[in-house]
Amino acid sequence: MPVLLIGVCVSGAVGNLLVLLIFIRDFRNGKGSEVKALLASLASTDLVILLLCAPVRAITYYKQTWTLGSFVCSTTDWFQHSCVVAKTLILAFTTRAKHTLIPSNATGGLHNPTWIHGALAFIWIVSMMFPIPQMLFASMLPYGRDNICVSEMPACASDFMSLFYKIYPTATFVVPVIYTVAYYTKTLHTAVNHAPRPQHQSKVILVLLCLSGALGLMLLPEWGTFTWIRLGYSRPPVGLMMFAQVLLYACSSLSPVILMTMYDDVRQGLISIWFIGTCRSKKRVPRKKCPKTEGNGAEVGANAVTNAISPGNEKTFPDVEHFWTGRRNTHVEEDQDPVPWEREEKML
Repeated sequence: MPVLLIGVCVSGAVGNLLVLLIFIRDFRNGKGSEVKALLASLASTDLVILLLCAPVRAITYYKQTWTLGSFVCSTTDWFQHSCVVAKTLILAFTTRAKHTLIPSNATGGLHNPTWIHGALAFIWIVSMMFPIPQMLFASMLPYGRDNICVSEMPACASDFMSLFYKIYPTATFVVPVIYTVAYYTKTLHTAVNHAPRPQHQSKVILVLLCLSGALGLMLLPEWGTFTWIRLGYSRPPVGLMMFAQVLLYACSSLSPVILMTMYDDVRQGLISIWFIGTCRSKKRVPRKKCPKTEGNGAEVGANAVTNAISPGNEKTFPDVEHFWTGRRNTHVEEDQDPVPWEREEKML
């Protein structure tokens, strides 16, 4: 399990970092949209889950005990569930966002970022408020010579928490996922059958539908085991709980794969980043060494002209070639030497 979780963390973190770089590059080049802003927030949330939450699980599986202190014990489940709820709500809010580029002279939208900022603030406030009981009831208990981190619910709050643990998964997972998948399914059907350019308009909708469907399927075991335990039923199998945790982190690694393979803007941005990195690595080309000037400077010029004129080239310079050939292959008398100053320099 630790090796599996570390592999999922590394691969998913690299993918989400690339997606974030591509979206930042699009915004700097004026190619941003409201959907891209929400998808960038989704990639940031996945990156936080993989870098902060998954290593805690990997360390716990490796040590077989809790070694990270009481503060991490009381906040780790709360923070992880806050990020999971935020992912679900972000995808639900993409149904209200515009999929096309917004011109610079447009009013509202991305160039008036109040809507996006307000939506993200609302999402994170709600996401952090719902899992507060997990932070309140988490505590460390001694287990032999070691410590374990458990969630203990007081008896006086059992009736209220039993109702809360039925509302919490329904409001933060079931309803948003069903609404998002149903909305994009209907929109995709309308775009394919009635839009003037269905192939162009349905690409982004198909990407968002795949993201929503993958999130719903891969988080279903985690929410199922969570509700199963909190409602006080018999403890679920350990293998199912481990499988649910792996799927939770794998979901954060799958999202960038879907974006890179299906979203045209992300795929083109990835190709551009690849070309930029390749060109920078090949930017420095070794320079050719200049020929050394030894003795007569005319001999250097003769060699340069001879090398410039290839044998298979039809263009020739008979006068120049005859002159330099004569300079190299014949003995010139002192009286007929066309450059007598060179001889004088050698004599000096």
